[in-house]
Amino acid sequence: MKKEDKDIVISQIKETVASYSHFYLTEAQGLNAEQVSKLRRLCNKREVKMLVVKNTLFRKALESLDVDYSPIYDSLKNNTAVLFSNTGNVPAKLIKEFSKDNQKPVLKAAYVEECFYIGENQLEALAALKSKNELIGDIIALLQSPAKNVVSALQSGGTTIHGVLKTLSER
Repeated sequence: MKKEDKDIVISQIKETVASYSHFYLTEAQGLNAEQVSKLRRLCNKREVKMLVVKNTLFRKALESLDVDYSPIYDSLKNNTAVLFSNTGNVPAKLIKEFSKDNQKPVLKAAYVEECFYIGENQLEALAALKSKNELIGDIIALLQSPAKNVVSALQSGGTTIHGVLKTLSER
């Protein structure tokens, strides 16, 4: 590959990394063409972008960015497929679901919520992470819960008082 071509690929990788807030490095070596097609379709359905990259080009792209990605450089070995997403836990759930049947892809490392996760043993923790929207929903539900309890108590008390008053008036 010519140097000019490498520079173009590096700039494209930089743009992709900059446009997504999370990425996962996986090893998908050993998957046949049918399995890779299934994985790509699953990625497209879940709004995850999958790129198969050369490790050296990916590393050079990361080195030229403002963030220090050095903790994941050791994970850039063998074949690497990068899963980009704007929701932190979606690629982890996708990897977990897909690898049940295929034993691959294997998580090498991830950059999620400005933290580094290294190794396959981090997959469970990443899948359990809640996205920003899920956390906001949980907080809203928690905030609404006491208000709902007060309203329901007042409503049930009102019907009880109404029933008591009706019974007393009938006597």
